[in-house]
Amino acid sequence: MKFLITKELSHNRLLNHLMLGVVIAIFLYLILDMVLHGFVFGLDIPTLTTTLYGNMDAFIEPILLDTLLLQVHIDLFMSLFALMIVGSIYIRLYAAKSLTKPLIHLLFILGLLSPLVILLAYFTNAMALYLWLGSFVLWHLLAMVMSLLIIKKLLLS
Repeated sequence: MKFLITKELSHNRLLNHLMLGVVIAIFLYLILDMVLHGFVFGLDIPTLTTTLYGNMDAFIEPILLDTLLLQVHIDLFMSLFALMIVGSIYIRLYAAKSLTKPLIHLLFILGLLSPLVILLAYFTNAMALYLWLGSFVLWHLLAMVMSLLIIKKLLLS
């Protein structure tokens, strides 16, 4: 955490390697989180609709509320950690860039909105599924791009 206060990254190779390892782990988490949600919920509207609301013709029951609440709880918890780590490192490495603040704000809004919107979609209608799918994919892609930029900067420093 010394780096977050002093910004002395170039003098400390161990800190550079530690941060690189953490960001690579978060990058892999983001990829696997998309795979997990694709498997559990689906990443297209017909599959999401079937998962949340069921399908009487195919005898598919909707997802149970406690299962959905557990997934939302885990998503909020894990996304908060990933967002805070990626955001804080990105701010320190790219503080001089003019797009840093809007990107961080967008990342946090989409990342924390995503789990809440799928819960909203469960109780309302399928239109909220479009918002969930968009926010989920966008925050993962934005966090992956920011992670790749961090990795690039750490490897070149």
